[in-house]
Amino acid sequence: MARIRHSLSQTSLPNPLPSQLPTPIPNSLLTILAACASRSRSVKSLTQVTLAQSIHTQGSNHGHNCAQFTASALSVCVAGRARARRSKFEVEVGGRGWRLDLAMAGLAMAASGVSQALSTHEGLRRVAPVVAAAAPARGVCLARRVCVQAIAEPVTKRDRTIEECEADVVAGNAPAAPAVPAKAKAPEGTPKISPLVMPARPRRNRRSPALRAAFQETTVSPANFILPLFVHEGEQNAPIGAMPGCQRLGWRHGLIDEVYKARDVGVNSVVLFPKVPDGLKTSCGSEAFNPDGLVPRCIRLLKDKFPDLVIYTDVALDPYSSDGHDGIVREDGVIMNDETVHQLCKQAVAQAQAGADVVSPSDMMDGRVGAIRNALDLAGYQDVSIMAYTAKYASAFYGPFREALDSNPRFGDKKTYQMNPANYREALIETRMDEAEGADILMVKPAMPYLDVIRLLRDNTSLPISAYQVSGEYSMIRAAAAAGMLDEKKAILESLLSIRRAGADVILTYFAIEAAQYLCAERF
Repeated sequence: MARIRHSLSQTSLPNPLPSQLPTPIPNSLLTILAACASRSRSVKSLTQVTLAQSIHTQGSNHGHNCAQFTASALSVCVAGRARARRSKFEVEVGGRGWRLDLAMAGLAMAASGVSQALSTHEGLRRVAPVVAAAAPARGVCLARRVCVQAIAEPVTKRDRTIEECEADVVAGNAPAAPAVPAKAKAPEGTPKISPLVMPARPRRNRRSPALRAAFQETTVSPANFILPLFVHEGEQNAPIGAMPGCQRLGWRHGLIDEVYKARDVGVNSVVLFPKVPDGLKTSCGSEAFNPDGLVPRCIRLLKDKFPDLVIYTDVALDPYSSDGHDGIVREDGVIMNDETVHQLCKQAVAQAQAGADVVSPSDMMDGRVGAIRNALDLAGYQDVSIMAYTAKYASAFYGPFREALDSNPRFGDKKTYQMNPANYREALIETRMDEAEGADILMVKPAMPYLDVIRLLRDNTSLPISAYQVSGEYSMIRAAAAAGMLDEKKAILESLLSIRRAGADVILTYFAIEAAQYLCAERF
């Protein structure tokens, strides 16, 4: 049997170490010894024991030095108040496990208490305390040397069988369980009444976060968002005064940076809106189908950087028109329908050719969905989808958007082609036409003032429904939050949840990145 001796005053170990060592010393051995000693009131000395957790040897390679040995060691301190005596431990390497001899100097250590505590520890198979008393000198009892021996061997704990556990319960010896929580007290002054007799109490399903989450009917995730992006020809981003937090993005760099941010939080769909230079605007909007125009260039750039990004485009003439209308304007002020549709078909094909995934006619001309579908198919773009602005109302909530694109009508308004805000059933006419002409997605715009229309479309079509939380809705929430009237985060998430609850599958929202960040934070 090999033996290693070490004391606190030593700084080196014998070399070579024994060639055959058993399994590593259990951490619990020193921990329990020290804990028991610290609970003994008679221990008045300070002892620090350092013991290696494991020593591995292979062949005759035993080149361990003291620093390497102690770096992987377990230190246990037993605190006391009186004079420190010389302390040492001996470790015997035997076939049955480790034996630890811990010598401590103290005043009448209670060895029996240590023995009882150690014997209850499942990791120690046998504990044998030995007390060696010193002879009194000059009437004073000197410190006694107490040696505690313990053999630590792996002990396999046998689980009790189901039959044994059941037998205990049948015999009335059920295992202890936590007590029933005390009922919460009502505040002082609460009236004492008889409970109302009612079989149904809906609040029962709302009483905890877990129950509320389990029964939640509507959810919102970043996958439900489409991020509108304003782009311009400049190199630098330009803030939009009427839409705090939104910018016209430089198409080379700012656009890429914004898409990176969106994708980082799970938003992988964008829709592009161009700020076209005034010098390129004409009465017929011919720049709309220029293959090297701003939008086709942005599409090609985005697809090069993010091949899996879903790109929606706006199909309408107002950004390209010198008149600011969605169609060609006759000299008497009438918006020409069929001639405008001809231009829109060329615009949609140019966008599809650049790599657009979904083209979105927002012009509200009659018959444009069917014409665009036919033009795309003839050009070989059968896989390009159409998101039709089905129920687009002549709303006052578009103001900030038109400032962003400088696309306000030069005269009149758009009421001859956009829907009357007072009309509800008319949305069904538009829905049936767009669906029959080949639309893949139907949109309602604006969103929150027209939640009833979203629900109407949801109940009358099996196609996906999109809703546009427009610039006016965005700016209202921003302004109210800035004035301290609303909790911005809660208002943003509640507004989006209400649109989803009404029946929208996807939402075009300027809050897409911010809302996705909130949702990601709540998830983790």
